[in-house]
Amino acid sequence: MTCSRGSPPYKDTAPAPQRTRSAYSPAMAAPPLPFPLLILLLLLAVSSSTVAAAAAIGAPVLGEDYVRPPPSRSHRKALLSLFPWSKKKESSSASDPQQVHISLAGEKHMRITWITDDNSVPSVVDYGTKEGAYTMKSQGESTSYSYLLYSSGKIHHVVVGPLEDNTIYYYRCGGQGPEFQFKTPPSQFPLSLAVVGDLGQTSWTTSTLNHIKQCEHDMLLLPGDLSYADYMQHLWDSFGTLVEPLASNRPWMVTEGNHEKEKIPLFKSGFQSYNARWKMPYEESGSRSNLYYSFEVAGAHIIMLGSYTDYDDSSDQYAWLKADLAKVDRERTPWLIVLLHVPWYNSNWAHQGEGDSMMASMETLLYAARVDMVIAGHVHAYERAERVYNGRLDPCGAVHITIGDGGNREGLAHRYRNPKPAWSVFREASFGHGELKIVNSTHAHWTWHRNDDEEPVRTDDVWINSLAGSGCILEGSRELRKILTSP
Repeated sequence: MTCSRGSPPYKDTAPAPQRTRSAYSPAMAAPPLPFPLLILLLLLAVSSSTVAAAAAIGAPVLGEDYVRPPPSRSHRKALLSLFPWSKKKESSSASDPQQVHISLAGEKHMRITWITDDNSVPSVVDYGTKEGAYTMKSQGESTSYSYLLYSSGKIHHVVVGPLEDNTIYYYRCGGQGPEFQFKTPPSQFPLSLAVVGDLGQTSWTTSTLNHIKQCEHDMLLLPGDLSYADYMQHLWDSFGTLVEPLASNRPWMVTEGNHEKEKIPLFKSGFQSYNARWKMPYEESGSRSNLYYSFEVAGAHIIMLGSYTDYDDSSDQYAWLKADLAKVDRERTPWLIVLLHVPWYNSNWAHQGEGDSMMASMETLLYAARVDMVIAGHVHAYERAERVYNGRLDPCGAVHITIGDGGNREGLAHRYRNPKPAWSVFREASFGHGELKIVNSTHAHWTWHRNDDEEPVRTDDVWINSLAGSGCILEGSRELRKILTSP
């Protein structure tokens, strides 16, 4: 992926968040809210701001010598214009597909999701390998939901396949409307993955998406915090529109973060909007919940864990993870990667210790399975750790990466703890994204790209060796196997 230029490393920098003009301007008049809803939204906003401010408190990092340039003027024209209480953006026709995105749905299958304002539109996808020539058709299911005063459109989920690997397909949703296209991932290496966390809907989000678009990738991985709707449901619609150009073209595999919870005690259970809109292949991987699942692509087994559902050793997620890891065949899938939202190894002052209980419950399972990488978000900065286990450097542990810097509206977490822990290799508070190119069964190239205005800047660059080809697999294999297979 030679889509960016290199730059000198700026380790441990702490650029102050720059204020950029957003579409939330006084010139945009909003209709008055019902008084009870207004009070609820005010309380939620105050609570969120207080938590964010408290998380940012800490000792400043040294060496604040990097000044991040603002995004170009074109980036400021992001799709941010919808107030949460405004009307949904109307498409050219109520039956036209909106917010189209795709995700893997088991071996050689793809799930296509879209929304229509017209409830009579069938959940059907016509597709083929030539433009305008649809030789195949699949039917699916639909759902909708209500949240406070909001009612969603008709949400369609259609699984298409079986599909050929590494092939471009053209498709049409609902029997009419514009033509889209997607490319299926390859069946073997090399495999290119774009990685971004805590995306949101700001000018920095648009910058991140534009940089990802410049790079060839087979799939995008997102470890939580998608739209930052935070109870304001129309922001789910604007987010779907914002990401559609990329998400309709390559599969997006996501897991939930704290901003997807949207739980109102005694009134609304959590993750209603997320589960309705972003259906992942949990059933295909034997999971009981859309909040955690796994899938395989090329020679990689990728596990998406839920930081906000039960994870102790008596939970369904723990039992599922244990069984899933026990079934992994490292000869067939030599790369084993885990994504979750709350980082386990974090030297930033923000969200300190929040991942400790999940790590205490599950890290031994990942270590026993010889997981190669653990990728998280939540902390609005970038950090890469050496292979580590139980708080100490360990050649058989996982490489931990925090990448919660996709562009969220809460700003950057620019304060780090000093001295830096022995396991922390690189850390910087800048918006950006990561790219993982798995070259073969033994080597992968990880790069992190800072959003430096018009083009992505390759700031962190490292080669990673798979543990499948190391002595770690044989070392203590019988004892480690018992951890994964014991009742």
